[in-house]
Amino acid sequence: MMKTWPVQDAKARFSEFLEACIAEGPQMVTKRGLEAAVLVPVAQWRMLQSASRPSLKELLLSQDGRSDALTPPRRAARRRNVAALG
Repeated sequence: MMKTWPVQDAKARFSEFLEACIAEGPQMVTKRGLEAAVLVPVAQWRMLQSASRPSLKELLLSQDGRSDALTPPRRAARRRNVAALG
């Protein structure tokens, strides 16, 4: 379970707050008694970021990645007036 820090304590003791994050893992910040934010170690943040979005390969292979809506509509072809050219 992560430690909870009131925002005033997190600000006043930021170095300790940061060290606790690095040593113990994510630290919760509360504002007026409500959960407001979480400080996480950078390695964990990167892991969460990479896990939360699909790779290009996954997008290309998924049905969601294929859509005719991405292709602009075709305009009607313009015909040259051959009589006016000759």
